[in-house]
Amino acid sequence: MSKASLDRVAASSAVLAIAVWLGGLLALGAIAAPIVFAVAPFPQNADAMTLVFRRFDTVAMTCASVVLASEAARAWMGWTRRTATRRDALRAAASTLAAAAAVFQGMSVSPRIASLHAQGALRGVGPLGEELARLHDTAELSGKAQVLLLALALVLQVLHTGAAARDGAGGPG
Repeated sequence: MSKASLDRVAASSAVLAIAVWLGGLLALGAIAAPIVFAVAPFPQNADAMTLVFRRFDTVAMTCASVVLASEAARAWMGWTRRTATRRDALRAAASTLAAAAAVFQGMSVSPRIASLHAQGALRGVGPLGEELARLHDTAELSGKAQVLLLALALVLQVLHTGAAARDGAGGPG
């Protein structure tokens, strides 16, 4: 397989993974969670969204793995020849930071939120509730950071693909 073909496969894989990850963050954070918490009674709303977010954490971390594997493949193909651009470095950095945020959320924040919900903590009420409120704020910040970083990575993926198509080589751009 040619370098150009490998680059297209890596870019396409990254774009699909980013689309699933970014779309899921937006759908859950901006649509599902506010509605469920507004409509369903406590504690069912917290129980339901805890399960949804825990499942999505797995999706997000899997997508992060695909994106990082794509960046590693591209680095192996092109960066060893000193052909990487600042755009490539920025894309890789945004992808890496978003992946780190997804892993932090999935491995640390969400399990702690689930544990506090299981203990009956109410956001802002008592010591457990204060910790729950802080963790919810952390989760929201992490989600917003991921959205911004993934949007940047997606734009840079598209710019790379467009530059590669113009150059006809599929190389970094």
